[in-house]
Amino acid sequence: MSISRRTVAAVAAAAVLGLGGGLTAAAADAPAGTAQAQAQAQSPGDVWKRTELFFGTGKPDGTEVTDREFAAFSDREITPAFPDGFTRLDGSGQWRGGSGAIVREHTHVIVLLYPFGNRDAERQIEELRADYKKQFQQESVLRSDSVERVSF
Repeated sequence: MSISRRTVAAVAAAAVLGLGGGLTAAAADAPAGTAQAQAQAQSPGDVWKRTELFFGTGKPDGTEVTDREFAAFSDREITPAFPDGFTRLDGSGQWRGGSGAIVREHTHVIVLLYPFGNRDAERQIEELRADYKKQFQQESVLRSDSVERVSF
């Protein structure tokens, strides 16, 4: 089954906005007779993996990864790895770096939704993280994984 980029992007955007009907580990483990399990069973769609990657833009020299640089990284690295689509969200965040200092920076969040059967996704995601850290002198790229029920 071929899925359009627009469809994947729309589903990712809906999931980010809370419209996607996420499946939590608690719901997956809920006893079959509970209201939570019944509601989950009635939800349309298939269970997919969801990964969010948080790409900070602050560099050690005090400059930032520009929007143009991130767009080029996205075109060169993210799109080929996930050609069916992804969603990019922009925000501001903060975290405590390895030095103990609070770092506040502009952040690009990439939301990926992919079927459990996509055996290449794990490798591709880790390559994206490593490439970004190397190219832009980043200490870290945060990764968050969950399970979602998606419907196209």
